[in-house]
Amino acid sequence: MSLVKSFLKTPDVCNKVISSLFVMTNNVKACTNLKNLKHFNSCCFFTTSTNVKPVHQPVSETFVKAATSEITSAASPLTDKHGRAHTYLRISLTERCNLRCKYCMPAGGVPLQNKSNLLTTDEIYYLARIFVEQGIRKIRLTGGEPTIRTDIVDIIAKLKGISQLENVGITTNGLMLTRLLVSMQRAGLDALNISLDTLKPERFQEITRRKGWERVIAGIDLAIQLGYKPKINCVLMRNFNDDEICDFVEFTKERNVDVRFIEYMPFSGNKWQTEKLMSFRDTLKIINNRWADLKALQNGLNDTSKAYKVPHYKGQIGFITSMTEHFCGTCNRLRLTADGNLKVCLFGNKEFSLRDAIRANCSRDDLVTLIGAAVKRKKKQHAGMLNLSQMENRPMILIGG
Repeated sequence: MSLVKSFLKTPDVCNKVISSLFVMTNNVKACTNLKNLKHFNSCCFFTTSTNVKPVHQPVSETFVKAATSEITSAASPLTDKHGRAHTYLRISLTERCNLRCKYCMPAGGVPLQNKSNLLTTDEIYYLARIFVEQGIRKIRLTGGEPTIRTDIVDIIAKLKGISQLENVGITTNGLMLTRLLVSMQRAGLDALNISLDTLKPERFQEITRRKGWERVIAGIDLAIQLGYKPKINCVLMRNFNDDEICDFVEFTKERNVDVRFIEYMPFSGNKWQTEKLMSFRDTLKIINNRWADLKALQNGLNDTSKAYKVPHYKGQIGFITSMTEHFCGTCNRLRLTADGNLKVCLFGNKEFSLRDAIRANCSRDDLVTLIGAAVKRKKKQHAGMLNLSQMENRPMILIGG
C-alpha cells in the first residue's frame, strides 16, 4: 500500500497532506500554522457530513518527502487512479438564480452563504490558471445563473486570456441572452448551453415558478444568428413534459441546435422518484416511432451525450443517460462550487475546499498537490440511481450544472 493511500485510509476523514488543507465540506476553519512540523503532527483538517472524529496520525519528514514524490510522479495531478485524465472544469460563479426550477432548487429555496464565503473573482481566475497549467482545456461557467453576475463579460475575457485554454462556455437559463450575448461573444465565449424543459409558455412558468419563456426562445434564436450551435438542455420527467419529446425533435428542423434529453437525476430537495424517470430507451422508442430514419451519430471519447439526427433537419438531438447507462468510465469533468469546493464527481458528497487552502496562504505547489490527491480519490463510478436517491448531496443549484 502506498504511503498516501495509507495516510488517507478512510473515506470519511481527511487529514492534512504536505502543508495543504484537505476539507470535505465548507464548514471548517482553516489552520494557518503550516510551517511548524511539530504542530503539523497534531493538527488534522477534516469535516464530513457525519461529524466523524479525526484520525490523528503523526506526519514525519520522511512521509512528507515520499508523499510529495508519489503524487508528483503521476502522469498528471488531474489523472485519477482509474486512468481518467480530466480536461474539463465547470466553475460555478454564484449560488443565486432568477428561476426556481423544480428539479434544481427545493420549493422552499436554499440557504445562501455570505458573500465572504464565496470565491472572489481573483480567486476564480487564480484557480482557473492552476487547473489549466495542469491540463484543463475547457472551462464551462455555471451557477446558479452565471449571467446575473455583473462582471460575467469580464470573467469570460480574462479566462480567454489564459494560454492553453481552448474553450470557454457557459450554461444559462437564457433569460439574459438578448441583453448580454453579443458582449459575451466579443469577450470570446466559445459555446453555449441553454436550459429549456418545455416549449409551452404556461408549462415553463409551472416548471420554473417564473415567467420568461419568450425571452429564452429569443435568446436561442439570437445565438443561432450569431453563429453558435447552442445545446438545449431538457430534463425529461414522466407525466410532466414527456408529451413534448417529439416537439423538441421538431424544434431542430429549422434551428441548428442540439437538443439534449437529460434523464431526471436525484439531488437533495428535488423529490426525485423512479416513477418520474423517463429513460433513454423509452424516449428513443417514442422518437423512432415517428422518425424511423433517425440516425445515430459518432460520439467523441468523453461525450456525455449519445447523438442522433433526423436526416435533413438542421439540428440534432442527444441523450444524457446518467441514470440508466452511466458514462463514468470516460468522465473527464471536475466541478468547482461557488464557495470554492472541488467536487470530483457530480453525484459524490465528498468535497475539498480550495478556498480555505488559498486563504490559509497555501503555496501554489501544495495547492496542486491537494487537487491531485482529491482527483486520485475519485471513484470508478457513481453509486447508482437508487442509492443516489438516498444519499445526501447538494441541491443542483449549489453544485453548478
